Amino acid sequence: MSGFLGLPRLILTDSYKISHAFLYPEAIKHVAYGEFRAGFNKDKEDTRLIFYGIRYIIENYIAKKWTLEDVELAEKFLSTHNDNYTNFPFHKELFLKFIEENDGYFPVKIEALPEGTCCHVHTPVYQIIAEGEYTPLVTFLETLLTMIWYPSTVTTLSRRARDIIEEAFEDTVDEDGYFLLESRLHDFGFRGCTSLEQSIIGGAAHLINFTGTDTMSAAYYVQYKINNGKPIGLSVPATEHSVMLSHKTEKDAMSQLIANFGNGTFACVMDTFDYANALENVVPAIASQKLEKGGFLVIRPDSGDQVEVVLMALRAEEKIFGCDVNKKGYKVIRKCGVIQGDSVTIPSLKAILNAVKEAGYSAQNVLFGMGGGLLQKINRDTMSFATKLSHIRYADGTERSIMKIPTTDSNKISLPGEFVVKRNESGVPITYPKECCPPNDPNNILRVVYDNGKVAKWDDFDTIRKRVAKEWAALPKVCNNISPELKSKIDKVTRELSNV
Repeated sequence: MSGFLGLPRLILTDSYKISHAFLYPEAIKHVAYGEFRAGFNKDKEDTRLIFYGIRYIIENYIAKKWTLEDVELAEKFLSTHNDNYTNFPFHKELFLKFIEENDGYFPVKIEALPEGTCCHVHTPVYQIIAEGEYTPLVTFLETLLTMIWYPSTVTTLSRRARDIIEEAFEDTVDEDGYFLLESRLHDFGFRGCTSLEQSIIGGAAHLINFTGTDTMSAAYYVQYKINNGKPIGLSVPATEHSVMLSHKTEKDAMSQLIANFGNGTFACVMDTFDYANALENVVPAIASQKLEKGGFLVIRPDSGDQVEVVLMALRAEEKIFGCDVNKKGYKVIRKCGVIQGDSVTIPSLKAILNAVKEAGYSAQNVLFGMGGGLLQKINRDTMSFATKLSHIRYADGTERSIMKIPTTDSNKISLPGEFVVKRNESGVPITYPKECCPPNDPNNILRVVYDNGKVAKWDDFDTIRKRVAKEWAALPKVCNNISPELKSKIDKVTRELSNV
């Protein structure tokens, strides 16, 4: 079976799309595009986003050969899929045609921004072009391609978290400690994912911004599948509640942890019973063993008020192990820290760091873990992703740019035409109508990533990380990224459609 999980490729789309080959008007070219229509959580003060993840979709779903078996199995399924378990119509001949004539590869061209491109909402992040007899298939792949919303949203969320942590570092951490920023947000989301595949896609998106992860599926995928064997994801040995419970005392559990891993970085969960007692009595009881080993202890609270439990750990660690005051006047605990990984969100992360600073501690003492909040508690509406048809060339050769203009929701307006995305003098991606730019404009950053089976050469993960680091900070938080030429076209098409 050639499809994913034994599924024929023809059913890897929404049911109603099967009928669209019969419903589009006769045409010889269709163009559709994808865009994020809103900033993270509808934020209007910061509309930046990171586009990432199309490589996974292209390599694993789209750049795969269809077979006759795909059509046969789909036909069997569709024979009972219509209302009242009747036959659902599909253009069987069209699918058989490209299997025979196009070596089984889906007959469209897809252009996309480079992986890791930082841009603003309403920038076309990909463009689908279907021509000739295959024109009606232009949006058949929308269901799969729209799933780009997930890794792009995860990496945008992760980057926003990095901005907050980085600001705290600039205020309270000496420059020689800035390297620690890379590990300050740890991916705890593996077990909260809906599937193994989600852990890979979302976990890889996080690794664009940080190196900390316990999602080994993603770390392995990044290292060996897309980064030429070079590692990115890192973690450390740590206890969980079952380990603490399995010993007769918490002191015994910590002692075994230190005996095995005390010469490196290691973490211990401390709220299995009485968190305050553990800080006051258990940690002092193992202090000499920890100091003898010389490693770095990370204490992990897993319940209670997020701000207070972090401060409790810092105060206890300072009392037990001592601290030094850095050049910026903030306390750095000696070879000890705390990781807050319980229900961390962007607001709570900010609140914790503010409290840590106010208490006189450097942000380098604190790490964060995000699980469901990083990989699971987002959806397509978080940044309002959509794919829309934008341009038609009819069978008679006439062309028409189209756009969606719902009077009931102006946020769902789409863009008309075929697009080129070019950077302005400040490096900001700006969208233009294709017709006002030179043919094959070398400044167009929408590049062909798939063309009737041919796949682009992808950047490795290190290149993507560097791109994001460079572009994100350089972008203004808000920008009018619609060129005057496209704005004029929008106005023109709006007037035309008002008479339809």
